[in-house]
Amino acid sequence: MAQEMTDLKSRALFLDRDGVINVEMGYTSRPEEIKFVDRIFELARRAQKLHYKIVVVTNQSGIGRGYFTEDDFTGLTRWMNEQFIKNGCSIDATYHCPFHPTEGIGDYRRESNLRKPNPGMILQAVNDFSLDPSMCVLIGDRLSDIAAGRAAGVRHNFLLSAKTDVEEVEKEYVVSGLLAVVDFISSLEG
Repeated sequence: MAQEMTDLKSRALFLDRDGVINVEMGYTSRPEEIKFVDRIFELARRAQKLHYKIVVVTNQSGIGRGYFTEDDFTGLTRWMNEQFIKNGCSIDATYHCPFHPTEGIGDYRRESNLRKPNPGMILQAVNDFSLDPSMCVLIGDRLSDIAAGRAAGVRHNFLLSAKTDVEEVEKEYVVSGLLAVVDFISSLEG
């Protein structure tokens, strides 16, 4: 029984932000630019009911490129957290990478293990929350998200894509909407 309780608390649903939580609009930095992806709150509520932590892992090179500031990002993150709470769920943590190896300005121009497809943000969350990556689920809208999940040992990686001609994503799932992931995590409990 103690092992079962440990297992329940050792998993997370990793979400990319732009394209998974909110519709991709390009370097989003203000609440008025946000349109939430259909069923994101339903997914988060279901995952939390099943004892998943909700963890956002997002590349934010707009900071490094000078399009917006860390404070802008922090303010938008706070606002997004409030929207999740208003919709009956919550985000447990948000990890971001402001760096870009070629387009960053000043100290932001550099390689970083945090920047997806590298697994740094996911591994940091694994450490911070004592997660078992083999019991985690990741949803991203780019192959770099999937590569980061694989590199971190995440067992179930979903590529959210409306395209039917997506490149083959070996051993992963391609879904056109979040409802499929709601159904999937529910089936893991069956």
